[in-house]
Amino acid sequence: MKAMILGLAVAALALPAAAQQTNGRPAGDFRLTDMNGRNVQLSDYRGKTVVLEWHNPGCPFVRKHYNSGNMQRTQAAAVDGGAVWLTINSGAPGKQGHMASAEARAQFAKDASKATHYLLDPRGVVGKGYAAKTTPHLYIIDSKGTLVYQGGIDDKPTADPADIATARNHVTAALAEMKAGKPVSVAESRPYGCSVKYSDS
Repeated sequence: MKAMILGLAVAALALPAAAQQTNGRPAGDFRLTDMNGRNVQLSDYRGKTVVLEWHNPGCPFVRKHYNSGNMQRTQAAAVDGGAVWLTINSGAPGKQGHMASAEARAQFAKDASKATHYLLDPRGVVGKGYAAKTTPHLYIIDSKGTLVYQGGIDDKPTADPADIATARNHVTAALAEMKAGKPVSVAESRPYGCSVKYSDS
């Protein structure tokens, strides 16, 4: 508990205001506790590409991508390519989608997630700092710590798994362009999904 409080305090101090989470600018640093009780700090991964994914296990839009295996394939491709994938749950206690550590570990295993870490943000400090609106909501930070993508996982804003086959996966495409030394051609898109269930306070 002490570690979590410390992590949240660091997050609150380090994150810029939501309006400052702008592509081409440094991404706000943060530290959170993962599902195994370990502190994870974004800046520890400087030198690597980092993908942030906002998650709510009960959201039908999230289920679209997990039940089909699309999210896990996207995660695995990113990690195999040298990126770090941080899945973040900003659901507040008592709100739909919130999970404590044990629940998160069980869900992570059930979904066969390929994320590097599953992070708990019950006060929503990091989620609000990044202006994460939906689950899922994806962000990509390059090896220099610069935000280069934010938005939806793809261009099919539905909960229908059948749409995945014809969708453009913005995350996979951006990572491929970065790998090739090209600018990200679609740097921002409309996020879609369930609203993040933040604390009312």
